[in-house]
Amino acid sequence: MQRPALVIALTAGTVASGLAFFSSAGAEDRRLVDPPARVATAVFAGGCFWCVEADFDKVDGVVETVSGYTGGTLENPSYRKVTQGGTGHYEAVKVTYDPSKVSYDELASHFVRHIDPTDDKGQFCDKGDSYRSAIFVSGQAERDVAQAALDGAAETLGQGVVTKVLPAATFWPAEDYHQDYYIRSAVKYGYYRKACGRDARIQELWGKAPKGS
Repeated sequence: MQRPALVIALTAGTVASGLAFFSSAGAEDRRLVDPPARVATAVFAGGCFWCVEADFDKVDGVVETVSGYTGGTLENPSYRKVTQGGTGHYEAVKVTYDPSKVSYDELASHFVRHIDPTDDKGQFCDKGDSYRSAIFVSGQAERDVAQAALDGAAETLGQGVVTKVLPAATFWPAEDYHQDYYIRSAVKYGYYRKACGRDARIQELWGKAPKGS
């Protein structure tokens, strides 16, 4: 299901792509003078990729976030085609991070506590296959960490979780206007996030967010 027409209208326009090591860090400028010696990537799908991007950009050690599509069969998918359904893609975010500052374990735990892992129809006000939640993993080590994070969520919440752990697939960056949307269109993004009930539901599920979340 596509986002409400009001939100679609608000996203019109095109913005320039970010520089390679210029992250989308909202309140603070995180341009890196000296890039880390080693970086790693992780891919998470948690509904609206604008929101997932914003949530990860708050994490110390995250270098860059890119909104996109993964897990489907169509090459070079577009937002219109993905939200119409039938491509198998999830809205997802590729997170580039510095392992010396933040671990994959910490990222997985952060992700799980910023979604509703009990919703099998989508996330918050966005329903449909492309808005389902999943952690895309590369190798058994990441799979074990991701599954442990979900098992911990089930125990904490006292109910089953439906977020999937799936093998990593081709990641297709979304259109330019989706990148850093929460910064470039802050007022419209803020309206959308509140109207969608994302933070209210997270608060209901998880209680007061931990410091730094």
